[in-house]
Amino acid sequence: MMDSEDHVITSSKQDIAHHIVKVSSGKHYFCGYCAAFTNIAITFPIQKVLFRQQLYGVRLREAVCQLQKDGIRNLYRGLLPPLMQKTTTLALMFGLYEDFSSLLQRHTNAPEIVTCSVAAVLAGTSEALLTPFERVQTLLQDYKHHDRFTNTYQAFKVLKDYGIKEYYRGLVPILIRNGPSNVLFFGLRGPIKQCLPEATSYSAHLVNDFICGGLLGAMLGFLFFPLNVVKARMQSQMGGEFQSFPKVFMKIWLERDRKLTHLFRGAHLNYHRSIISWGIINATYEFLLKLL
Repeated sequence: MMDSEDHVITSSKQDIAHHIVKVSSGKHYFCGYCAAFTNIAITFPIQKVLFRQQLYGVRLREAVCQLQKDGIRNLYRGLLPPLMQKTTTLALMFGLYEDFSSLLQRHTNAPEIVTCSVAAVLAGTSEALLTPFERVQTLLQDYKHHDRFTNTYQAFKVLKDYGIKEYYRGLVPILIRNGPSNVLFFGLRGPIKQCLPEATSYSAHLVNDFICGGLLGAMLGFLFFPLNVVKARMQSQMGGEFQSFPKVFMKIWLERDRKLTHLFRGAHLNYHRSIISWGIINATYEFLLKLL
């Protein structure tokens, strides 16, 4: 039978273990947040060009011309919602994935690949709670709403008049996108890095993390590009009927002459942007993780 001293020691060990897990978990949230902040600050103008191509199906040159007409003062218009959304989303993505993985591994006997996949889906589904930020970002980036909204606060305020449901337009494609993309990202990140030349220095590790994140981001961005096209169309609407995902998809498909290449307009820019974005995110995340 355990005496009181042994019981105190055991309890202390458990408290220390819980504290370590809590601190470790918090570190993942913080690193994800900082990685997203760095990425958004650098790549936001590229994202605006891509958004115009997704929403209107225009060519790269025309999208760039639209931004030039908008002027330099509008180049970072709509920055606050993605900054708030992406920093929080990536903090949740990395942090919740670690939390859910640890929780499932402790309380189930399922294989690691199963627990990690379920954790990735749960983290992606939780991220969808931040859909209102993507919704407002879409409205602010669409030049058709430039005269209606001057800032993020005003856009949120106007949407309030339409009811809480209006904040979550485009939720379905976001849910379809988040879960599978998280599974592939977390599942392939390790194997891809192992295929790269062995890093023998700190800078080499940083380069490998950038390449790994960039390749994964580009692949997933291309794979799920049509979902983002439909999401952009759904979220550019204010008020009126809430059209289903299949209905909006078919409408876009017909508008673009039933050609797959037209549906993927902007995908090449998204590919290059994703290489930079997810390279920055993964490299920054891993750098901070090692630093802390």
